[in-house]
Amino acid sequence: MQLSPRQQQIVAIVKRSGPITSQQIAEELNLTRAALRPDLAVLTMSGILEARPRVGYFLSSKPSQALVAEEIKKIKVGDVKGLPRVIRAGASVYDAIVNMFIEDVGTLMVVDEEGHLEGVLSRKDLLKAAIGGGDLQKMPASVVMTRMPNIICTTPEESVLTAARKIIEHEVDALPVVRPVDGQGKKLEVVGRLTKTTITRLFVELGEGGR
Repeated sequence: MQLSPRQQQIVAIVKRSGPITSQQIAEELNLTRAALRPDLAVLTMSGILEARPRVGYFLSSKPSQALVAEEIKKIKVGDVKGLPRVIRAGASVYDAIVNMFIEDVGTLMVVDEEGHLEGVLSRKDLLKAAIGGGDLQKMPASVVMTRMPNIICTTPEESVLTAARKIIEHEVDALPVVRPVDGQGKKLEVVGRLTKTTITRLFVELGEGGR
């Protein structure tokens, strides 16, 4: 992680005079506490500084990797999920291929008329259908999709770390983000999607101090 010149000054001050309050740091830099707040947030979240009430800021004794891991564990799928890309169960394989290219996605969620999850279509599923021959405009997408209960899902409340493990373990590109609507988990409303790209973008933001 590359620190800005101001952040480097803050670290030097804390190293020399810590523990030190944000007001004292601000006075040394001739700035307001409000102007310092974003830099102090980045430095504490990245594990370089620690802060204690009525004590102030001091250099962290924890490895920064451990603090980043703690931060990742706090992030929920609902905080980063994208919009779901869906297609109706009665659509043809041809329609699914067109939708996939128009939306520029690798996975489509197949839903019924009420928006409940019925299946998932991947690029691999559609490629198999195209290679297998047949009239793609007449072939229902439901013939080649992965069906419940063989779909790996996540929920808005699940941690991103747990969801990322599912993606790795099951070798899929995306997970439907779902919410039970019947109290028994038999009917699932699709409320989003979590993809490898979503997770990669999150890690970049964390590395740059953007969250």
